[in-house]
Amino acid sequence: MPLLTCSAQSCIYNKGMNCSRGDINVEGENARCVEETCCNSFEERTKYGAENSMGHASAVIDIDCKATSCMYNERCKCTAGKVGISGASACEAQETECSSYRKR
Repeated sequence: MPLLTCSAQSCIYNKGMNCSRGDINVEGENARCVEETCCNSFEERTKYGAENSMGHASAVIDIDCKATSCMYNERCKCTAGKVGISGASACEAQETECSSYRKR
Protein backbone atom coordinates (compact mmCIF):
# COMPACT_ATOMS: atom_id res chain seq x y z
CA MET A 1 0.00 0.00 0.00
CA PRO A 2 1.26 3.48 -0.86
CA LEU A 3 2.22 6.21 1.57
CA LEU A 4 -0.39 8.96 1.24
CA THR A 5 -0.05 12.66 1.88
CA CYS A 6 -3.24 14.68 1.48
CA SER A 7 -3.45 18.47 1.36
CA ALA A 8 -7.27 18.53 1.18
CA GLN A 9 -7.57 19.96 4.69
CA SER A 10 -11.32 20.52 4.29
CA CYS A 11 -11.95 16.76 3.91
CA ILE A 12 -13.64 15.10 6.85
CA TYR A 13 -11.12 12.22 6.65
CA ASN A 14 -8.01 14.43 6.71
CA LYS A 15 -6.15 14.37 10.00
CA GLY A 16 -2.75 16.00 9.89
CA MET A 17 -2.26 15.38 6.13
CA ASN A 18 -3.08 11.68 6.60
CA CYS A 19 -6.34 9.87 5.83
CA SER A 20 -8.57 8.20 8.41
CA ARG A 21 -10.94 6.60 5.90
CA GLY A 22 -8.90 3.41 5.49
CA ASP A 23 -9.00 3.47 1.69
CA ILE A 24 -9.69 5.97 -1.07
CA ASN A 25 -10.93 5.91 -4.64
CA VAL A 26 -9.14 7.91 -7.32
CA GLU A 27 -11.28 8.73 -10.35
CA GLY A 28 -10.03 9.62 -13.81
CA GLU A 29 -11.02 6.85 -16.18
CA ASN A 30 -10.15 9.00 -19.20
CA ALA A 31 -7.37 10.99 -17.52
CA ARG A 32 -4.39 12.11 -19.55
CA CYS A 33 -2.98 14.46 -16.90
CA VAL A 34 -3.06 15.15 -13.15
CA GLU A 35 -5.88 17.70 -13.50
CA GLU A 36 -8.21 15.03 -14.90
CA THR A 37 -8.02 12.91 -11.72
CA CYS A 38 -9.72 13.37 -8.34
CA CYS A 39 -10.14 11.72 -4.96
CA ASN A 40 -13.72 10.50 -5.20
CA SER A 41 -13.65 9.66 -1.47
CA PHE A 42 -13.43 13.36 -0.54
CA GLU A 43 -16.21 14.54 1.78
CA GLU A 44 -16.29 18.18 2.80
CA ARG A 45 -15.86 18.63 6.54
CA THR A 46 -18.50 21.38 6.90
CA LYS A 47 -21.24 19.23 5.35
CA TYR A 48 -20.87 16.35 7.80
CA GLY A 49 -19.40 17.89 10.93
CA ALA A 50 -15.94 18.59 12.28
CA GLU A 51 -14.56 15.04 12.49
CA ASN A 52 -15.26 11.61 11.15
CA SER A 53 -15.81 8.44 13.09
CA MET A 54 -13.84 6.12 10.80
CA GLY A 55 -10.86 5.68 13.11
CA HIS A 56 -7.29 6.85 13.33
CA ALA A 57 -5.41 8.44 10.45
CA SER A 58 -2.73 6.51 8.64
CA ALA A 59 0.02 7.45 6.20
CA VAL A 60 -0.29 4.02 4.53
CA ILE A 61 -3.57 3.43 2.71
CA ASP A 62 -5.23 1.22 0.11
CA ILE A 63 -5.98 3.14 -3.10
CA ASP A 64 -8.42 1.95 -5.75
CA CYS A 65 -7.70 3.80 -8.98
CA LYS A 66 -9.79 4.23 -12.11
CA ALA A 67 -7.06 6.21 -13.91
CA THR A 68 -6.04 3.23 -16.03
CA SER A 69 -3.63 5.32 -18.11
CA CYS A 70 -1.47 5.96 -15.03
CA MET A 71 1.82 4.08 -14.90
CA TYR A 72 1.12 3.16 -11.24
CA ASN A 73 -2.26 1.58 -11.96
CA GLU A 74 -2.17 -2.20 -11.83
CA ARG A 75 -5.59 -3.82 -12.14
CA CYS A 76 -7.25 -0.68 -10.70
CA LYS A 77 -4.96 -0.60 -7.65
CA CYS A 78 -2.29 2.03 -7.06
CA THR A 79 1.25 0.65 -6.87
CA ALA A 80 3.10 3.95 -6.35
CA GLY A 81 5.40 4.13 -3.35
CA LYS A 82 4.12 7.60 -2.42
CA VAL A 83 0.88 9.30 -3.43
CA GLY A 84 -0.11 12.91 -3.02
CA ILE A 85 -3.69 14.09 -3.09
CA SER A 86 -3.89 17.84 -3.58
CA GLY A 87 -6.77 20.22 -3.09
CA ALA A 88 -6.01 22.52 -0.17
CA SER A 89 -9.13 24.64 -0.74
CA ALA A 90 -11.38 21.87 -2.12
CA CYS A 91 -15.10 21.91 -1.38
CA GLU A 92 -15.93 18.88 -3.52
CA ALA A 93 -14.17 15.83 -4.94
CA GLN A 94 -13.70 17.40 -8.40
CA GLU A 95 -11.50 20.08 -6.81
CA THR A 96 -8.95 17.48 -5.69
CA GLU A 97 -6.42 15.62 -7.79
CA CYS A 98 -3.90 12.82 -7.58
CA SER A 99 -0.64 14.72 -7.96
CA SER A 100 1.23 11.41 -8.31
CA TYR A 101 -0.49 10.54 -11.60
CA ARG A 102 1.98 9.76 -14.38
CA LYS A 103 0.79 8.92 -17.90
CA ARG A 104 2.09 5.61 -19.26
